[in-house]
Amino acid sequence: MQTKGIIFDMDGLIFDTEALVYKSSQQAADSLAMAYDKQTYLRYLGISDEEFVEKIHADFDEQYGAEIISEFVRRAYANSEAMFSAGLVELKPGVRELLAYLDEQGITRILASSNNRPAINRLLAQAELAEEFPVVVSANDVSRAKPDPEIFLLAAEKLALPRENLLVLEDSKHGVNAAFAADIPVIMVPDLLGPDDALTAKTAAVLPDLLAVRDWLKHN
Repeated sequence: MQTKGIIFDMDGLIFDTEALVYKSSQQAADSLAMAYDKQTYLRYLGISDEEFVEKIHADFDEQYGAEIISEFVRRAYANSEAMFSAGLVELKPGVRELLAYLDEQGITRILASSNNRPAINRLLAQAELAEEFPVVVSANDVSRAKPDPEIFLLAAEKLALPRENLLVLEDSKHGVNAAFAADIPVIMVPDLLGPDDALTAKTAAVLPDLLAVRDWLKHN
């Protein structure tokens, strides 16, 4: 497989956002005396904002009431917004090194994130990465969230390369399953939750960070 184009996920892969979002939601839950912990948060990892709201209501409305859950969602997003605006999101290890290697090798790339376009633009601007990803596919561009393959199929279309020459970089189960469903090779760089054997079997590799992805590309 000769990799000519890479499709990057964003949250948990390029930016260390998942830990921050968990902290935001935990603070919101604590303020409302909700039984909520990291394992609860991990159940919703990698889904769209709209799907999160739908699922959190489905899971907790009966226990706490829809009004409390709506307030939880409001507080969680407000906490996240404050942290994001304060510039507290850090880059994951190896981002700049991998991008530099792709430039050297003439490997094109695109960002395909389940986040919304304004949030993506802000994070890229804060990290001075906007020019590195001139083409972005966001939640605003698709009708179905991961694990549906729509976002990766659209990204592949924009790159105009055969799928066998593409590589998806993902950190989450939903992302890996979406890439697998799109029939595009995928490397998983786990963030908060590692893969089981069944998920590992769907990947080209499971690697610890983006520096390891750079080294993998040098030998594949």
